[in-house]
Amino acid sequence: MPIKICHLITSLDTGGAERSLVNLVTAMNRDEFANEVVTLLKPGPMAQTLAQAGIPVTSMEIGRHRPSPAALLSLIRHLRTRRPAILQTWLYHADFFGSVAALFAKPDHLLWNIRSSQIGHPSIRRSTRCLARVLALMSKRPDAIVVNSQDGQRYHQQIGYRPKQWVNIANGVDLKRFRPRPSERAMLRTRLGIPADTTVIGLVARDHPMKDIPTFLRAASRFQQDRANANFVLCGDGLISENTALTELVRTLDLDRRTILLGPRPDIELVYPALDMLTLCSIADEGFSNVLCEAMACDVPCVATDVGDSATIIGDCGLIIRQRDHEALTGAWHRLVRQPSQHSSPRSQIAARYSMQRMSAQYEAFYRSIVQKSTKTRDCH
Repeated sequence: MPIKICHLITSLDTGGAERSLVNLVTAMNRDEFANEVVTLLKPGPMAQTLAQAGIPVTSMEIGRHRPSPAALLSLIRHLRTRRPAILQTWLYHADFFGSVAALFAKPDHLLWNIRSSQIGHPSIRRSTRCLARVLALMSKRPDAIVVNSQDGQRYHQQIGYRPKQWVNIANGVDLKRFRPRPSERAMLRTRLGIPADTTVIGLVARDHPMKDIPTFLRAASRFQQDRANANFVLCGDGLISENTALTELVRTLDLDRRTILLGPRPDIELVYPALDMLTLCSIADEGFSNVLCEAMACDVPCVATDVGDSATIIGDCGLIIRQRDHEALTGAWHRLVRQPSQHSSPRSQIAARYSMQRMSAQYEAFYRSIVQKSTKTRDCH
């Protein structure tokens, strides 16, 4: 019989943790593991991907900011009915609700999954920071806590997390989806409205203070003064022309004719190959960046601030800079333009360390060991 695993997550909106969960459950061996996904809120757009892959998705439909005892009872009933061997929770709210539900539904194993780091920044909701502190007091409850970054583990240890076991499994990238497309490069640029002979620098993020998009734009304004053929592509939730605060900053910095706001793109694998380099400007809560891995899998070098495990991911395939320093960012762009050949192949590094196959194999081995350990314990008694 396959090992039954219930993955509990806040929602399936577009985000790094959500994407990692979808990648994992669609890649795992279905002869050995039977996965289902339960969301606390309404599912979100990534639920469709799971449905197409034949992965069951159930929603508790808790109102945002309005926790409901009835929804918690529904979750308990669902777990009692499905009787998973493993309840794997993702992100703080699911860690909390899953732990409470597990007291009554009693799955064989409870595992938490932490995806963030350095959440003390003021841009992170106070309620989220408080919840993380409450979870620190509960952190001996799960059988283990999975983290996707060394930086995330260090931070949570500092705020009091003391689990029975830490398990570090980095995110994985679909190397078939994210790949270089040299023969399509000109066509992809034309589709995006980018001239073929320009230097194109991209940023893929959502519009949030911790992503520090103003620093990217200030660096872009400085960079264009020295490189007349530079263009800048911003892609992600909220990065659209209807965002008046963003467009006003673009206009103020005289970037109107150089900046393309793409908004969220389901075909992001066709955006990365059109870039000459990608930038991550985050100042907080960036444990392990999917964006860096995806761009590098397309053989795009990266410049990133020193947050989370960014330096480990990039290695010698790009540059790491200080946070909130647009002059350092401009300088890093100039260095990559002048000396691109001095850096290793980004795709080779990702293929060796962060493939989706590697990630799913590590999760499978971990889940297998958890179940086998409890089986041996029962046999001894």
